[in-house]
Amino acid sequence: MESVLIVSGNEKATNALVPMLREFGHISISSAKSASEAKRAILSNDYDLVMINAPLSDEYGFELAGQVLSNSLSSCLFIVKAEHFESASAKLEGLGGLCISKPVNRLMFIQALRWISATRNRLLGLKQENIKLQNKIEEMRIVNRAKFALMQYLGFDEAQAHRYIEKQAMDKRVTKYQIATQIIKTYEN
Repeated sequence: MESVLIVSGNEKATNALVPMLREFGHISISSAKSASEAKRAILSNDYDLVMINAPLSDEYGFELAGQVLSNSLSSCLFIVKAEHFESASAKLEGLGGLCISKPVNRLMFIQALRWISATRNRLLGLKQENIKLQNKIEEMRIVNRAKFALMQYLGFDEAQAHRYIEKQAMDKRVTKYQIATQIIKTYEN
């Protein structure tokens, strides 16, 4: 975790959270005093974690948490009074956020940060895997389009078109995608 945005209308609470965050490692820490200020900051920066010390001056904080969790890869740690913990936790868990109660226990806070860090690493790994799969699907789509062009313009059947693309890729020591792209440029332009 490299960057954190603390959203709190209470400067004393912000000042208490900063040293605990520093214990977790070298982290760039920014702060905002309201949800609207935080939303502006989120538009211009990517944060690994957005910490919301509820309630905020312009909203309780649920709307901001929902926006953070649904529109970014940022994690969200929601800090509420003990009497609001159960209801706040139920709302946030459905969105993928974590809730802790006040007063903030140092050990519980560090454990929450470790959990958030581990979850974020897993999420980023899944995102990379998703990108790889999307690229693979795109590659398959292009190869199939090239096969169709060979079938349409050269009268190949699908097996012949497939074999032709594979053989060209092996002979030229390039990928099937590169051969398919060349075929598409040749026959579809």
